Amino acid sequence: MKTADKNGETAGLVTGWIWDIKKYAIHDGPGIRTTVFLKGCPLRCVWCCNPESQEFRTELLWIAENCDRCGRCLDTCPLQAVSEDEQGKKRIERSRCDLCGRCLSACPNGALRLMGRQVTVNEVLREVTRDAVFYQRSGGGLTLTGGEPSAQPEFAAELLRRYKTVEGGRHTTVETCGFADWTAFSRLLEYTDLVLYDIKHMDPECHLKLTGVDHELILGNARRIAGSGRRLVIRFPLVPGINDHEDNVRSTAAFARSLAGVEEIDILPYHRLGEPKYSRLGRESTLKGTPSPNARRLNEIAALIESYGLHVKIGG
Repeated sequence: MKTADKNGETAGLVTGWIWDIKKYAIHDGPGIRTTVFLKGCPLRCVWCCNPESQEFRTELLWIAENCDRCGRCLDTCPLQAVSEDEQGKKRIERSRCDLCGRCLSACPNGALRLMGRQVTVNEVLREVTRDAVFYQRSGGGLTLTGGEPSAQPEFAAELLRRYKTVEGGRHTTVETCGFADWTAFSRLLEYTDLVLYDIKHMDPECHLKLTGVDHELILGNARRIAGSGRRLVIRFPLVPGINDHEDNVRSTAAFARSLAGVEEIDILPYHRLGEPKYSRLGRESTLKGTPSPNARRLNEIAALIESYGLHVKIGG
């Protein structure tokens, strides 16, 4: 049931960048959920499986498997930002492209797409609250992920606040890399029930090399969130040959065990589903060909983490 909003309708007009809204999600918190993917992230993890989430702007994607080389996009683009080589591979001069969308309208197969849009809090909530009955029956709710929710603190906090206090929302979850000023986190935490928190590497030099940022702020924010009383689950994105060696696994488990109230680590095995997305954006995947960890290795690492008194879940 909706309640009166003391902040008025103007709060619902706060805007932010998103790139997707996923219905009926079951891996981003308890129950059946709607997951809102915010666009823009301060990190550049070499294993990122959603490179389309990194930039705070709309981007044009070319999906090669959908292209039949009809040439309509080439004829339609007024700025000649789209060209094609002899093998039929599209080249997009992104500095020329003004994202007018004419090539999308001309393409009969959906080979060109615009990724990312600005929306208001009200627009997102209208879509989220359509599934309220599923949240009530399953104990689910709303999850914010990214990109990085804390990189858009005003939008993310207002979305959580209105969902909880105005729309009669249930459970809220925030998935985060932890790299943000504490004032941003504190705004989100007020209306957050569960925080899913990535710890990517415990060695400072390796973390900087692999993500582009120092990890002291991330570790410090994890301690403060744990001290706030919010339920905190540590997530460990596991990449073979990158952060799966024993010293790092032990350091990650020891850090998680040191956090007040933390009882669980979720292992997120690296997968290759994100590789094609890089070429769609005109980029190269730095980990192209890296295999996913096998079941035996995952079980070994899970057992090592469990030896620190932590419960372990292995994600899909």
